[in-house]
Amino acid sequence: MSQVIQAVRGMNDILPDETRIWQHAESKIRRTMRGYGYHEIRTPVLEKTELFKRSIGEVTDIVEKEMYTFLDRNDESMTMRPEGTAGCVRAGIEHGLLYNQIQRLWYAGPYFRYERPQKGRYRQFHQCSAEVFGLPGPDIDAELIVMSGSILEKLGIRQHVKLELNSLGSAKARADFRKRLIAYFEKHKKHLDEDCLNRLHKNPLRILDSKNPDMKKLIAEAPKLIDHLDVESQKHFELLQEYLNHAGIAFELNPYLVRGLDYYNATVFEWTTQSLGAQGTVCGGGRYDTLVEQLGGKPTPAVGFAIGMERAILLMQQEDQFDLEKKKYLHAYLITDGEQSFVGGLKLANYLRSKVKNLRLLLHCGGGSIKSQFKKADKSGAMYAIIIGEHEMKTHSVSLKSLREDLPQQTLYPDELAEYLKLKIL
Repeated sequence: MSQVIQAVRGMNDILPDETRIWQHAESKIRRTMRGYGYHEIRTPVLEKTELFKRSIGEVTDIVEKEMYTFLDRNDESMTMRPEGTAGCVRAGIEHGLLYNQIQRLWYAGPYFRYERPQKGRYRQFHQCSAEVFGLPGPDIDAELIVMSGSILEKLGIRQHVKLELNSLGSAKARADFRKRLIAYFEKHKKHLDEDCLNRLHKNPLRILDSKNPDMKKLIAEAPKLIDHLDVESQKHFELLQEYLNHAGIAFELNPYLVRGLDYYNATVFEWTTQSLGAQGTVCGGGRYDTLVEQLGGKPTPAVGFAIGMERAILLMQQEDQFDLEKKKYLHAYLITDGEQSFVGGLKLANYLRSKVKNLRLLLHCGGGSIKSQFKKADKSGAMYAIIIGEHEMKTHSVSLKSLREDLPQQTLYPDELAEYLKLKIL
């Protein structure tokens, strides 16, 4: 007997009972994106490695430790996408979507990072993201944050999250701040852990994002970038806060919020939760006004966010608001008695699906007695059993039995049945 092959560690199967809640979440997100005027884009899972080195930054955990990278048969370095923004920008430049244009785009799909798998963080994970190109002001930052909050509300998890906000300022402000930060941490070098020592001269802002509890006090006393913003970034950030206040969006300022990708500038934000242990970020994003130029395009302001679907789903599963049992009900289970009745059932099933929008109807296959088929109909969770037997074949009718309510069985003609089901499954 051959050895059983199992899934790659950290790359999980999503089984039928789980896909229902995924579909529910994805449909809510899709409708919200459309409602805000966003258009869907789909990009490849595989990209040239250089794309991520130039965008994310070579001195990041993602590029240094986490990317799935390999040489293809032409000895070109390829990478399974670890995040979505770089690919979206690459596609926008390549197809002429960005220069002197305003674009509101959204996309969803799987991403890949070689990390230690744990609850809410996997090697293959999924995100739904939105990106806006061509708008430089805090007004679009505010609307994007409002939209992300609206999505979390519609998923039924807004009560589990809080909004954290920061500004990283301009490139010059960060360069000046970088010198202050290096000088501060140099004085306390003996207290830095190995990761922070590696980042000290390469990417000192990432030290502020350290999750090491032993570094907490040292980081708390470090200079704060928000105190050294350039005038334009300060005005942008103040206006953003004003807009959010007017929109009724509560937030906390977090001067240590820097995000894990080098392309961010000015506004950065995260919706975080305390309900998932260490994996606290459910949605995060910000501005990346230099990335388009960095990847070969014309200077284009941009802002976006990504929702971690696994974490959102985990929060949804904690809530009774998503009635999984209700969502899995079939509307009807079609029972037939013998080969001739099955042919009639096949025709009826096609007729009903053509007449009744969104009908979930299962036609029994595999034979068996009427009694055994009724048992399967009941087990399926269907609301109704539709029966075609010898009598129904002779009279060109069908019998309808409610499986969830104590109602008398009805005899209907196919057109009457279609009208009845239309009313019942609204």
